[in-house]
Amino acid sequence: MNSLLKNVHHIAIICSDYERSRRFYTEVLGLDIIMEVWRAERKSWKLDLALNDHYVIELFSFPDPPPRPSRPEACGLRHLAFAVEDLDAVIVHLQGHGIVAEPVRIDEFTGKRFTFIADPDDLPLEFYEL
Repeated sequence: MNSLLKNVHHIAIICSDYERSRRFYTEVLGLDIIMEVWRAERKSWKLDLALNDHYVIELFSFPDPPPRPSRPEACGLRHLAFAVEDLDAVIVHLQGHGIVAEPVRIDEFTGKRFTFIADPDDLPLEFYEL
């Protein structure tokens, strides 16, 4: 057991269109806003988001950020995965917002079902059924 680390504190995401990403993460995915700050010196928004009362995502806007390569897959962070209880319900919810999920796959090691979508900036997001 690693005694140096306690848990993952948060994940930082830089978006190209702050309002679009803010709506996606709060209205579509249902994350709760903890705090929203305009940082004038950086011309940047910082939005702290929670999932089930746990701080999980910092959403940043910066003027003209370079695009993130998602496909083909590149070195570095590959994707962000959310645990879900009912994958079919998540897919229906996403479809209601005009978001098409990839075909459901089965994890060959656990037998669990999962799918992917892309956030507004093409960041891969996985939904993994528990």
